[in-house]
Amino acid sequence: MRSLLALFILLTTAIPLVSQDTPSEKAQGELMQKVMREIRLKVLATPPSKIGRAPTQEYPHVDTIIMDWPLQDTIMSVMASSGGDGSIYTTGTFGLFGGGKYENVRNAAKKFVKLGEKYYSDAAPTQDFPYPQAGHIRFYFICYDGVRVIDSDAASLSSGKSKFSDLFTEAQKVIGQLRQVAQSDQKPIH
Repeated sequence: MRSLLALFILLTTAIPLVSQDTPSEKAQGELMQKVMREIRLKVLATPPSKIGRAPTQEYPHVDTIIMDWPLQDTIMSVMASSGGDGSIYTTGTFGLFGGGKYENVRNAAKKFVKLGEKYYSDAAPTQDFPYPQAGHIRFYFICYDGVRVIDSDAASLSSGKSKFSDLFTEAQKVIGQLRQVAQSDQKPIH
């Protein structure tokens, strides 16, 4: 319930990328939806080696995680990388990008990915990246040896009864830090 409250706050306070009041604005909104879907797919389909990343002692398997979370008519994809980037893509017309400029987001993103290492063996290899069905949450691990996926029941994740509930909790922390940055006048730390 707490996570749903946090999500409601995020969705109601996030600045929409495009409002859809006129036909032109509606077309722009549809374009933004397409762009965000393509960004998600690009992250999922790009091996870490293509962006100059290799396994480290701290991140021997998992480089990036995307958590896809269906919320009514929208799917929110929370992305976190071992490099500290954190972003939110949606199938709607809003998103939060470039969180890696902020120390609080970097720390939350790295912690989320570090936890993903714990579940590397539980994740099944995949080459397909569909969104989860309603009532499920999907975690995609972009690894140095390919992409892996964990699909779990949303109710058990949010209630803490799933083996993977701590992944959901860490993703919530990334969302919270991104929300905090979006609502404040924080200056990026380079």
